[in-house]
Amino acid sequence: MKTPTSRLLNPPTALLATLTLTAALSAQAAPRHARSEPPPQPLGPRPELVAFADTLANDTGWDATALRDLLAQALDLPRVRQLILPAPAGAAKTWAAYRERFIDSRRIDAGLAFWAEHEAALARAESQYGVPAEIIIGILGVETFYGRITGGFKVLDALATLAFDFPAEHPRAAERQAFFRRELAEFLRLCRDNGLDPAEVRGSYAGALGLPQFMPGSWRQYAVDFDGDGRIDLFASPADAIGSVAHYLAEQGWKPAQTTHYTVQLPADPLSRRRLLAPDIRPHFSAAELLAEGATLSEAARDHDGPLAVIELQNGPHMPATVRLGTENFWAITRYNWSAYYAMAVIELGQAVRARRAPAPR
Repeated sequence: MKTPTSRLLNPPTALLATLTLTAALSAQAAPRHARSEPPPQPLGPRPELVAFADTLANDTGWDATALRDLLAQALDLPRVRQLILPAPAGAAKTWAAYRERFIDSRRIDAGLAFWAEHEAALARAESQYGVPAEIIIGILGVETFYGRITGGFKVLDALATLAFDFPAEHPRAAERQAFFRRELAEFLRLCRDNGLDPAEVRGSYAGALGLPQFMPGSWRQYAVDFDGDGRIDLFASPADAIGSVAHYLAEQGWKPAQTTHYTVQLPADPLSRRRLLAPDIRPHFSAAELLAEGATLSEAARDHDGPLAVIELQNGPHMPATVRLGTENFWAITRYNWSAYYAMAVIELGQAVRARRAPAPR
């Protein structure tokens, strides 16, 4: 995806991250209804924006005046500030409802077609990085419906809004604003490296890009040229998206041939249950420790020799929660999006597509 370069991307001197993936919409966010808002206004030359521009220009050799002008013209988007806020306290979490959003016949059919069209790239990614094709299929299906839904926000506006006008009521406002300032700098570098006009690139409300919805820093750190055409294009090259997802998961500790999760029955004792659920999605317990707390493990889980996480997927106040044991591979998927609901949707969508590919029994 090439677009005309702006003045910023042609400076008089040469221009010359780590993936967090928290930009993806929270799996548990309650529906938010649009409020009447005034039209978005340019951020303008506020002091912190000017200081950011001057520092970045000094680091890169860009034209400082052009960079100031570009950023000052970025629109402050109230909708982005609304969407970035966490769900209200007490919002219900329902795995069944979340699952329905992503695992349906339309998405399974699309995944089946995508797998058939890009079978060679998926097989090569699995061979090179050890990540099964079905996991890559699950991520691309959940993230963008295989490229059908990649986001309609101008990324410059979205990132600039979150970098310079992050909502103060967010419980981690300072930390998140600092993150988005880094991502804004990464985005501008990415545009320069790829000949993109930063004022035209579109993505998610939090600045995620392309088929796999990589944040700009993740693109620059983990994306790969998997189709061998000499450039990385996560917007228009499914092969690059496939290879980049596999490379990212491998870098996050994906273990070839390891499963993602096991079944488990938690102990009846409330104190034991709380202890087992406390570490959340991070693998923490050995199989022996889980058994000592009174959990009932499947035979495969008892034989697992790595750490395990007790994963609780809530189903509302009137239905029992779905509980699983997550392995280090489950944890690797949550590095893409810090959510057990997201990871399980990825896994089950990939499994559903794989099942459709399986030959019918004779």
